[in-house]
Amino acid sequence: MSRCATVSRTLDEPLSGTAATATTWLLLEQPGPWGAKALTASHLDPVLGRALEAAAEGTGVRVALIRRPGPHADYGTSPVRQVYAAHTVPGRVWLHGATTRDPQRLLGLDFAALGAGDPRSLGAVLGGRPHHGDPLALVCTNGKRDRCCALLGRPLAAELADSGVRGVWEVTHLGGHRFAPTVLVLPYGYAYGRAGAHTVKEALHAVREGRVVVEGCRGCSAWGRPGQAAELAVRSAAAEYRAGVLSVVRTDGAAPRWEVTAVHADGRRWRVTVAQGASLPPRPESCGAAVLGAPARMDVTDVRALSRTALAS
Repeated sequence: MSRCATVSRTLDEPLSGTAATATTWLLLEQPGPWGAKALTASHLDPVLGRALEAAAEGTGVRVALIRRPGPHADYGTSPVRQVYAAHTVPGRVWLHGATTRDPQRLLGLDFAALGAGDPRSLGAVLGGRPHHGDPLALVCTNGKRDRCCALLGRPLAAELADSGVRGVWEVTHLGGHRFAPTVLVLPYGYAYGRAGAHTVKEALHAVREGRVVVEGCRGCSAWGRPGQAAELAVRSAAAEYRAGVLSVVRTDGAAPRWEVTAVHADGRRWRVTVAQGASLPPRPESCGAAVLGAPARMDVTDVRALSRTALAS
């Protein structure tokens, strides 16, 4: 076992805990205002919203609402809604698109299969096909969840759209809203915090070239919090920025310390020590919170390349 130069990598709430971890994102266009829990507090039928939440539970699928940058009003808008599904596990990444006039049809999808990386039900139920257009930049703008997502996210989404960037959508809660504006880039599923227009444009350009921009990156949604921190640390240690070549294959331990094993598509492996710490000095737990706290953070304390001998043992 050889030790790489130790990389100090700290991720404050990589995606705000496991709630934002998703192997597959299912996105439904829903214009109009969103409440704090948008699936049941928007102009979407709340009965359908609860049914979608129940269908996705435990499958690895995360359902979110999207809308085009601009005014919130949805009166007089087209009845045709855009639907996307994106699987973010390296080696099996895909992004498919579809349209529907009846959001109820989403309940006919095979959520377990979508979460496992099988998109066929999207094609069978909604006529979905692989998306060959621009990558997607999803900017969190759910001000009812946290006001800074609206105050900072909506201007960012508008700036990107007005400057001609294609594939920009506003999206409901991504997590880590105290890092607003937060952005999720698909199909690879990497999130960015305190993102400016330049960072998002760079990330989208990198996606087109099959690369990952690590500056400002808060991790890939396919992994849990320790894995998100570990993968980014390995990228920095190995100077590996190609998308889809690094996977988290094992996470041992429990809070506040984990040993994460990451593997490269060429067979190289690393063991990464991740420790949970507290963000100091005290700060708000979310952008709009008045009470100070010490939000959890992920600290990478060691990155070790595994030798062939270590792999065999």
